[in-house]
Amino acid sequence: MKRILGYFLQGMLYLAPIGITIYIIAEVFIFSDNLLQDFLEMIYGKRIPGIGLLIMVLFVTALGYAGQTIIARPIKRLFNTIITRIPIIELIYRALNDLFSAVVGKERKFNKPVLVRINEVSNLERLGFITADDLSAFGLQDKVVVYFPYCYTFTGEMFIAPVKDVKVLDLPAKEVMKFIVSGGVAEVNRDSGKH
Repeated sequence: MKRILGYFLQGMLYLAPIGITIYIIAEVFIFSDNLLQDFLEMIYGKRIPGIGLLIMVLFVTALGYAGQTIIARPIKRLFNTIITRIPIIELIYRALNDLFSAVVGKERKFNKPVLVRINEVSNLERLGFITADDLSAFGLQDKVVVYFPYCYTFTGEMFIAPVKDVKVLDLPAKEVMKFIVSGGVAEVNRDSGKH
C-alpha cells in the first residue's frame, strides 16, 4: 500500500506543474478575452472570441515599443552625456559596460574557450577565452588576447599568448566558464549548445 501511495504522489508531482501551467494560461486567456468583450459587443453587435486577447497582446507590445524608444532612449542619452563629462567615472563605466556586454550582451566575447600552455617546462596549461585575435594595433603578430577567469569569482586576468600555445576547445563556452568558476568541480555538458 505504501508503494502504491508513493507512485500516486510521484505521479502528482509530474502532473501538478503541467496542470497548474494549463490552468494559469486558461485563466489569463479568459480574463483578458472577457475584459474587452462588452466593449467590442457594443461596437460590433456580437461577441468575437479571442479578439480581446489579441487586442491586449497588441496593446502591451505597443506599450513596450513606446517605452523602449520614446522613454528609454532619451534617458540613456542624458545618462551618457553626464558620464562623459566626468573622466574617471567615464573610464570605469565604459570598462564595466564593455565587460558586461562581452558576457551577456549582443556582442558576446567569451564564446571561444581555449586551453593555453603557460609553462613549456612543466607543460602547465590553463583554461580561458580568446577575446581578441587581431593585435596589429600593438604591433604584435601571431598573438591573441586570452582572458582567464578566476575560480569562485567573476574576476580574472588577461594574457597575450603565442598562437602556437593556444588550443581552441570544441566545447560550449558557457560550460567551460561554469567549469572554471566552480574551480573544476562542475561537470561539463558537451551537448548543451555550442555558442
